[in-house]
Amino acid sequence: MVPALFLAHGSPMLAIEDTVYSGFLNTLSRQVQPKAIVIFTAHWESEVLTISSLDGTYDTIYDFGGFPDALYQIKYPAKGSTTIASKVEERFQQHGIPVKKDTSRGLDHGSWTLLYRMYPKADIPVVQISVHPYLSPDKQFRIGECLRELGEEDILVIGSGVTVHNLRMIHWGQSAPEPWAIAFDDWLIDKVEKRDLESLFNYEKLAPYARQAVPRPEHFVPFFIAMGSGNPQNTPKVIHRSYDHGTLSYLSYQF
Repeated sequence: MVPALFLAHGSPMLAIEDTVYSGFLNTLSRQVQPKAIVIFTAHWESEVLTISSLDGTYDTIYDFGGFPDALYQIKYPAKGSTTIASKVEERFQQHGIPVKKDTSRGLDHGSWTLLYRMYPKADIPVVQISVHPYLSPDKQFRIGECLRELGEEDILVIGSGVTVHNLRMIHWGQSAPEPWAIAFDDWLIDKVEKRDLESLFNYEKLAPYARQAVPRPEHFVPFFIAMGSGNPQNTPKVIHRSYDHGTLSYLSYQF
């Protein structure tokens, strides 16, 4: 059985820079060896939940600009799985959640930068799923709940996003995190430890510096999806916490 994970994908430079966080991902992959991966990425938005469904090799999408040429040379040739995609689709349909399938989209950097560090051989089937950023947190949590049993089948569910993600407030090159970014993550950790879902679902009103941390929700909603997809009998655990450029959080969770 594998746990559900929320993993920060941060900067695309994650794929080529050796950092504390990239080292953590390498270690994590040795602890978690799934037979397939289902990943919700903040960089694929749609009003209807959309599931990648193909058996061939994904293209690698470079959905960013202004980075070193070496980053654009990386390929992550993972294969999809129509069987796993259909299994996921069925679970959503059983819970009344509309879905559709996509047979051509490649892996965006919310997916492949993480997976390149974790499973560089690209030998584990991947199913990528979009997010609807403007569904309420409780509905995001319920999307995750639909997939709770996948861990029992050794299918790893990953929510790929960032808890504190405000590109307008980044301080390039600053190693020390800003106090307000720490305060937001501290509040989040406290509420998760207390299993205070009501407060978490109302983070916009209750969390300190919520507007600074989450100016737009697309990077935060994978957190609720991952939390919902975890086994409720497991104790949620912070598995990594660090910061980059003053405000970019790499807080990661196991559910």
